[in-house]
Amino acid sequence: MTILANILVIFFISVGLLFIVVTVIGLIRLPDLYSRSHAASKSSTLGVMCILLGVFFHFWLKEDHFNPGILLGIVFLFITGPVGAHIMSRSSYIAGVKPWSGTVRDDLKEEFKGKIKKEKL
Repeated sequence: MTILANILVIFFISVGLLFIVVTVIGLIRLPDLYSRSHAASKSSTLGVMCILLGVFFHFWLKEDHFNPGILLGIVFLFITGPVGAHIMSRSSYIAGVKPWSGTVRDDLKEEFKGKIKKEKL
């Protein structure tokens, strides 16, 4: 049982670390705020969730301590991480932050037509 517990813990922490590395690469390489926030919200949320799952399994299977607080943290992070990034991106759009010049599609342009000053879009 100890070997399987170790494999499970190492797997989740390694997968979480991989997602965090993908987040860092996305933040460095992507061209504008909107694509960077997408990379930061999706992959970092999954990375931190996987690391927290690894910690949860470590304490539950190896230390014999069930901690529901870690599970609540995972649920809270799952709900608030992407929603927060979406709200920040949307408010940046309203504030007038221009998308990258190579952006093909602007779905919010029609939604905010008339609500935002013309020079900002």
